[in-house]
Amino acid sequence: MTANIILIRHASHVELGRILSGRRRDVALSREGLEQAEIVADLLGVEPLAAVYSSPRERAYYTARAIADQHEMKVEVSDALDEVDFGDWTGKSFDDLEGDPAWDAWNSARGSARPPEGESMGEAVTRAIAGIEEMARLNPDRTVAAVSHCDIIRGVVAHYLGLPLDNLLRFDVEPASVSRLVVGEWGARVQSVNERLYQ
Repeated sequence: MTANIILIRHASHVELGRILSGRRRDVALSREGLEQAEIVADLLGVEPLAAVYSSPRERAYYTARAIADQHEMKVEVSDALDEVDFGDWTGKSFDDLEGDPAWDAWNSARGSARPPEGESMGEAVTRAIAGIEEMARLNPDRTVAAVSHCDIIRGVVAHYLGLPLDNLLRFDVEPASVSRLVVGEWGARVQSVNERLYQ
């Protein structure tokens, strides 16, 4: 029994590259992001999807909804796919975080660092993996789409590749990119990372 899991990072949003949006609500897709979501949805329209899951964040949900609409499905919201809880950093600009020793530690030692009042990368990956493996159990021999966030997808890919979390920043997961997994009772295999279908 195996399932194909298509991990999609949400499309570009209005705070991308400026603000650590984290779990803030109402962070909308930008005009570019809306276009990316439609293109990715159109290209994934040929995939035989059995379900479309999404993080509860608006930017992920609207990306997932574009994909689900192509298949005349509803989006299933999954807390397992939620963004990392960045605690006190949520909503801060990257300029303001620059030079903060805790922020520097987060970016150099993801395996041991923790955002103030937030969750560790290990905790975030554990919940995401549990959710993805449950999706696989519920959809044997099927393909599902799961829309999440950059660090969550990086963490999941790193987990299945056996990479330490400290090496998380060594590969990219761009907005609206696709990464593919095959997940079964035997474990998982990474088929692709950071496919940019909208280019």
